[in-house]
Amino acid sequence: MALLTLGINHRTAPLELRERVAFTPEHLGEAFSALKVAAGVKEAAILSTCNRTELYLAAEDECSETVLRWLAGFHDLDLAEITESFYTHVNEDAVRHMMRVAAGLDSMVLGEPQILGQLKEAYAIARSHGASGSLLSRLFEQSFSVAKRVRTETAIGENPVSVAYAAVSMARHIFADLRRNKALLIGAGRTIELVARHLRDAGVPDIIVANRTLERAESLARDYGGHGILLSDIPENLAGVDIVIASTASQLPVLGKGAVERALKKRKHRPYFMVDIAVPRDIEPEVAQLDDVYLYTVDDLRTVIEENIRSREGAAREAERLIESGAEDFLYQLRALDAVSTLKQYRHHAEQLRDQEVERALRALRNGGDPETLLRSLGRGLTNKLLHEPSVQVRKATAEGRTEVTHWLRELHQLTPAESSKPAPVNDPKRMNTIDADHEASGSRYHDPQYHDS
Repeated sequence: MALLTLGINHRTAPLELRERVAFTPEHLGEAFSALKVAAGVKEAAILSTCNRTELYLAAEDECSETVLRWLAGFHDLDLAEITESFYTHVNEDAVRHMMRVAAGLDSMVLGEPQILGQLKEAYAIARSHGASGSLLSRLFEQSFSVAKRVRTETAIGENPVSVAYAAVSMARHIFADLRRNKALLIGAGRTIELVARHLRDAGVPDIIVANRTLERAESLARDYGGHGILLSDIPENLAGVDIVIASTASQLPVLGKGAVERALKKRKHRPYFMVDIAVPRDIEPEVAQLDDVYLYTVDDLRTVIEENIRSREGAAREAERLIESGAEDFLYQLRALDAVSTLKQYRHHAEQLRDQEVERALRALRNGGDPETLLRSLGRGLTNKLLHEPSVQVRKATAEGRTEVTHWLRELHQLTPAESSKPAPVNDPKRMNTIDADHEASGSRYHDPQYHDS
């Protein structure tokens, strides 16, 4: 089974393209089903955030090209348009990549903690749809464990660096004293909650939270000394705020150019500071064309974020070592599981041979054969059948120059070179010579005259 990650992020594609390949929660069930049919995927999970869309897959074969064609068709995109922006990680690289994502080392904000929660949510959704099986489940759980170690054993998260923090930091460049400004937050998810916390810490006295459900808006706003409204109430509240920060899961803009124009007239052109963190965008891009409006997207926060990343670089190196260790542990466990499967198959094969020989011996015994003679023949026949095919393959491999096979044979049976080169003792004069030659063990027969296949 191959592990595969196919993705696009803030480093490989502009916001406009990331918007078009984002998955909405209501379409994930359809996507999981279509992936299995179109690309032969056995297990799948999809992470879709403002900075990245990634597909985590388990399939019989490496199928990145097939998946990419499916993705283009699912989003009604030209394949050539997205091919250059997508990256692929296979097997060991896919393991390391997911762990780096979980730990925040692949984020725009180095070490930011929100991505871990988003990854856990993606895993939970995949499980709820029956899309994530045992292999991806093991990988997700190990990634979460590694991310926890990175968070607790390094200083990666000591300084407040996040998209939410960067948005509030940028607001300080527009307004000298945030204690004199009011804010409107559109959405009520984790990112907006962090924005609200940073705004309160910066001294913003009045925070309005607008959301699709009033109960959720009021609940969040209450925690930060503000009040909640519905999305439909935004136009009548817009003129009274100075800061607008939006992050919803809406597929269409919730704040248009016309509403902002009308609010600007009421404000007598006092400036607005707006940040649209959402993908797809919540604020119409045309709003940026208006005078007295400073509109930024998630990509525009990069400069602010980079100023705070340098302090985390040492911690990031420590985190990379933890991730490498975690990846090696996971791959070791995976190989061990594969060995268990192979050993079960090998044991089943041996038991089949045993049962065949025992049944032959029992038939001969029922026909009046001598028990001692039959017992010795049973031992010879079983030994020959068990060792015939391995002997053939070892001789073949050695003749082809693959001498490591004989070394493995010695290790498996704890043989020394000297012992392995001595002829086996012959204790029974009736014993067949050896199994070295191409023995007809695959069709061995007992020597009792009454013993034969019926």
